[in-house]
Amino acid sequence: MKKIIIIGSGFSSLSASCYLAKAGYDVTILEKNTTTGGRARQLKTNGFVFDIGPTFYWMPDVFDKFFTDFNKKTSDYYQLDQLNPAYQIYFGKKDAISISEDFNETRDTFEKIEPGSGKQLERFINKARINYDIAIKKLVYNPGENIFEIINRKTITKLYEFILTIKNQVSGYVKNDKLRKVLEFPVLFLGAKPSNTPSFYNFMNYADLKLGTWHPQGGMYKVVEGMQTLAQSLGVKTITDSPVLKIDIKDGKVKGVESKSGYLECDILLSGADYHHTETLLPKQYRQYTESYWDKKIFAPSALLFFVGFNKKIEAVNHHTLFFDTDFEEHAKTIYDTKEWPNKPLFYASFPSKTDATSAPNGKEAAIFLVPIAPDIEDTNELREHYFNQIIERVEILTDQSLKEDILFKESYCVDNFKDDYNSYKGNAYGLANTLLQTHILRPKLKSKKIDNLYFCGQLTVPGPGVPPSLISGKVVSELILKHSK
Repeated sequence: MKKIIIIGSGFSSLSASCYLAKAGYDVTILEKNTTTGGRARQLKTNGFVFDIGPTFYWMPDVFDKFFTDFNKKTSDYYQLDQLNPAYQIYFGKKDAISISEDFNETRDTFEKIEPGSGKQLERFINKARINYDIAIKKLVYNPGENIFEIINRKTITKLYEFILTIKNQVSGYVKNDKLRKVLEFPVLFLGAKPSNTPSFYNFMNYADLKLGTWHPQGGMYKVVEGMQTLAQSLGVKTITDSPVLKIDIKDGKVKGVESKSGYLECDILLSGADYHHTETLLPKQYRQYTESYWDKKIFAPSALLFFVGFNKKIEAVNHHTLFFDTDFEEHAKTIYDTKEWPNKPLFYASFPSKTDATSAPNGKEAAIFLVPIAPDIEDTNELREHYFNQIIERVEILTDQSLKEDILFKESYCVDNFKDDYNSYKGNAYGLANTLLQTHILRPKLKSKKIDNLYFCGQLTVPGPGVPPSLISGKVVSELILKHSK
């Protein structure tokens, strides 16, 4: 039985471990931190429970497909609830739009704000559905080895959608600035500006407005636990608190790894850890990509996060609430162009205890605040405190309530933490941005070009950033391993 070592235990690694164990490999996961899940870890404190990483559960069909591949169902591992409203967006004081779980209600919301936009929204979503079917059912399950994986009769007719941007496309359907922001918002999960993201990625709008926003009771970490349970049932071994210190290469092949747990031999090495960091563990002659290569790449944002416990229930907010009361273009410039701290950032807040009683003690509220920021930006306690105060003050104004005196505690997480905990390149939070020049074959490869038995998966390679793409990445790389190791 061939031995496979997997570095990291994020979604892509857990996914790959299950497929490879099912195929008959002896699989061992080495995780740097003390718990599994990679960036999708959990913070438990003072009776509160927070997801440190992803909080949105979109594309439920991708999760279903993963578990179905093992003759299981998501309900075997966690309970899913569809959120209604799916989320809420604030544009000003007591000025917010709520997106319903019912598309017809959302269409009516659009129509009330801009007459005629309801019908335009239907046209837009119908096109997005076609792209979703092409992307999710066909394109994303390809390994990115050659361009002909994505060029076929259907995609050739879509070439113009890789040149047109989401921003261009949306403006052709709705004129109202608020409605444009609603339709531009989902591509932020791809880690790029709507003005830089190909309009083909409007399939994210279909995922949003038609497939809905869901929540696993107990938080996103329940998905991690479910995948870990499945992996264990398939024979996967997991060793936590075991960072890999060196990759041992002999005669151009990986022979094993030096880790905190000692030396482990392997026939194949798969890294779901940070791609750049993994290559630093190799002798220079075996690294595929130079420092210059990585430095020139457009990375998705990093994030400033706050995990806050409130001593009361908070009014006028939903489970997922976005605060778009400032200029998004100005904020985006600070992330992708000037690479500096924003003056008045947009931010996202999650209040999981609105729908999940396990998130906070009775009568209290758990809150997660996230500010997208440029990778590798200066990170100090003073800056964190400045932005926390700004965020709380804006929430107080926009929702017309006092909050500061009801804060029981807060913990922050930012660039330096992403670097320390995940060896994240420049402290990025979401991987490489999905721009036209960083799509498919133009992303870092799943299979090393210099070492025959070294593979990669996760958000820096295909298909891209996000939890569903990470699950897919694990499947795709496992199929690639099977193909090349027969």
